[in-house]
Amino acid sequence: MDLGTVVGLVLIMALLLGAMAMGVGVGAYIDIPSVLIVVGGSIGALMISFKPGQMKKFTKVFMIAIKPPEENVAELIKKLVEFATKARKDGILALESEVNNEPNAFLKKGLSMAIDGSEPDTIRELLEIELEQTSNRHKIHGAIFNQWAGLAGAMGMVGTLIGLVAMLLNMADPSAIGPSMAVALLTTMYGAIIGNVFGTPIYNILSIRDTDESTVKEMIISGIMSIQSGDAPRVLEAKLLSYLAPVDRVSQFE
Repeated sequence: MDLGTVVGLVLIMALLLGAMAMGVGVGAYIDIPSVLIVVGGSIGALMISFKPGQMKKFTKVFMIAIKPPEENVAELIKKLVEFATKARKDGILALESEVNNEPNAFLKKGLSMAIDGSEPDTIRELLEIELEQTSNRHKIHGAIFNQWAGLAGAMGMVGTLIGLVAMLLNMADPSAIGPSMAVALLTTMYGAIIGNVFGTPIYNILSIRDTDESTVKEMIISGIMSIQSGDAPRVLEAKLLSYLAPVDRVSQFE
């Protein structure tokens, strides 16, 4: 669970609802026509913008922002160093039993190819293709939220224009001016909330998650190449630690 994302979302909604409640009450900010225009309109536009299969993962991708898959990088480096030590001592075929039980699918795939005797260039090429394609899928999923931010704001403006037209057409009827103004103003507010609470922030954190995952996979590729080439465990560890921030670099050999 990403505490920062959860706390941020809860804090924003609590502050917004609290400010509304201290004013005229939350009920005054609820308007069904405005919800239909902004939420319904922006989601409809998203369905046009992306494939149905991509839209089906909307909720799943949102949950990744809140609860991302966790990878203990320090433990991963330790594991790769142990693999390198065993491969250097007993040969790379000695890793077969460990690889068969390896939970990390990307690492398992790469090491399995190395054990099978695949050429280093072939292993690197295949793993880099998988890395790139996975990152491309992640970027598309993130783009859904980025697009939603823009579309929600645009639909908010559409709702504002609808409300203003209705208000101008009913200037002779004072009772109709209030509801029309509500639509005009609340659609803009709804669009701003969706865009700045759920759209852009979720897109940003998904982009960071994608970068983190790509870095870990690049590190795994580097580790597999070192194991296959017979690098010393210390050399392999030095390579892998270079992917981390200096403050996080802790060597097993110190």
